[in-house]
Amino acid sequence: MKLRELAHSRTGDKGNTSNISVIAYHETHYPVLREQVTAERVKAYFAGVVEGDVVRYELPNIAALNFVMSQTLGGGVTRSLALDAHGKSLSSALLDLEIDVPTDMK
Repeated sequence: MKLRELAHSRTGDKGNTSNISVIAYHETHYPVLREQVTAERVKAYFAGVVEGDVVRYELPNIAALNFVMSQTLGGGVTRSLALDAHGKSLSSALLDLEIDVPTDMK
């Protein structure tokens, strides 16, 4: 199933760094997100876009994960020649990530 079926996202960017928060719709889905949406997987998913590190922060009280991705925006929004490769488009792309969900959670 697509990540978007279990979570929504918020995003922001500053300079050449983007961050994406993935927030579970229901707290019961948070363990699946924690297990499957890792920093390594996010970096691999954005291969060719994220040139720096991906750091994941866990926010269990709000059933969310926050990913800070450095060297991601082609030098920054004002310097990049990319069309709409910032902020919201990255979070929308991440929500297309395929995840395995136990049948009792579907």
